[in-house]
Amino acid sequence: MVGFYVAATIVTLVQFLRAREAKLLLLLALFAGQALALSREWWDPWKDALQLASGAAGLALVLILSRPGVRRP
Repeated sequence: MVGFYVAATIVTLVQFLRAREAKLLLLLALFAGQALALSREWWDPWKDALQLASGAAGLALVLILSRPGVRRP
């Protein structure tokens, strides 16, 4: 499972470097936060903090994409 999130982080980073879309940084934060959270032990308090941060990045991405006037491909 961690491997999937690491791969998704790398793909998102490559897409960001190619397209220079700021919205991809939130997606990058989501994937990286999940990869780091899943690599922690279940009792580690940073696991919960990282999952909360990645969830907040996902919600911020939803808010940015749902604004009227945002250019979509």
